[in-house]
Amino acid sequence: MSKKIAVLPGDGIGPEITEQCVRVLESLRPEGLALDFEIAAVGGAAYDEAKDPLPQATLSLCEAADAILFGSVGGPQYDSLPRPMRPEQGLLRLRKHFDLFANLRPATVFPELAHASTLKPEIVAGLDLLILRELTSDIYFGQPRGIHRNAQGLREGFDTMRYNEAEISRIAHVGFQTALKRKRRLCSVDKANVLETTQLWRDVVSEIARDYPDVELSHMYVDNAAMQLVRQPKQFDVIVTGNMFGDILSDEASMLTGSIGMLPSASLNDKQFGLYEPIHGSAPDIAGKGLANPLASILSAAMMLRYSLDEAAFADRLEAAVRKVLAGGCRTADIEEPGCKRLGTAAMAEAVIAALHEASSR
Repeated sequence: MSKKIAVLPGDGIGPEITEQCVRVLESLRPEGLALDFEIAAVGGAAYDEAKDPLPQATLSLCEAADAILFGSVGGPQYDSLPRPMRPEQGLLRLRKHFDLFANLRPATVFPELAHASTLKPEIVAGLDLLILRELTSDIYFGQPRGIHRNAQGLREGFDTMRYNEAEISRIAHVGFQTALKRKRRLCSVDKANVLETTQLWRDVVSEIARDYPDVELSHMYVDNAAMQLVRQPKQFDVIVTGNMFGDILSDEASMLTGSIGMLPSASLNDKQFGLYEPIHGSAPDIAGKGLANPLASILSAAMMLRYSLDEAAFADRLEAAVRKVLAGGCRTADIEEPGCKRLGTAAMAEAVIAALHEASSR
């Protein structure tokens, strides 16, 4: 039975990379991967069409889908909009509406790209860590929030960092269960020495650890974690942390791999319904030029096949094809090196398709 995928290309380079990602997935249709794709607007593109970054038609499409394939949102032309109408609100509302509380962000260094990291190759070679970010609570969603004038007449901005133990508990369970499938090490990142919210985080994670005696739990303050990621990143296996800290640390981890254009992500609810997106932004400076790296989008699609669609074999093949094209010297501009074969967005997708079918024809 065919699965329905809601494709939300968004803004900037989003339409280019999602178009190529869909091409790659459609190339597997003759081999039995039955997916139907339907496109809808989100973010700035949706605001331009409907004055809403998440129109009801887009939300309805997502509700009827088996998974969401997302591009990117945002652009400088939208920065002056009222905050509820900004492109990023479309993504935040999707996360909240579907309760996509578990954000999985792997940071893997492909052997061919170890030199592309800003760190020494021996520091990052073989790196394979996963950052698990809680996605629907914390300071991004806490109330009250706003900007007002205080008693002295000065403008004052305020946001509320807020977690309850149920929200912490469910992401902690995902962290421990994920660690069980990997190297059985879980590092919980907080700022418990300063913030009451994250003291509760540490307390709840420690309580849940008793249910997972086979997982080694450690705790680390977020400032130290940021330092350790560039000092000795291979000490980590799975990192679990809150929304804001996870946002920052996962972007830092992306640069260990050589390019933010290589990192996929999955945002899941407790029913394994998910939104899949590369973690890079909309990159408006290169939008429409055919330069964007589609590999993070393609790797996000592999995560979609694995986590939401129960198609692990096809996921493995997609990931193997990406490794093959990198090993063959294919590069987009963001991971370019001397002597490599530089490709644009469409040509890189074609190389992945060729690698997929070369493997299947053996």
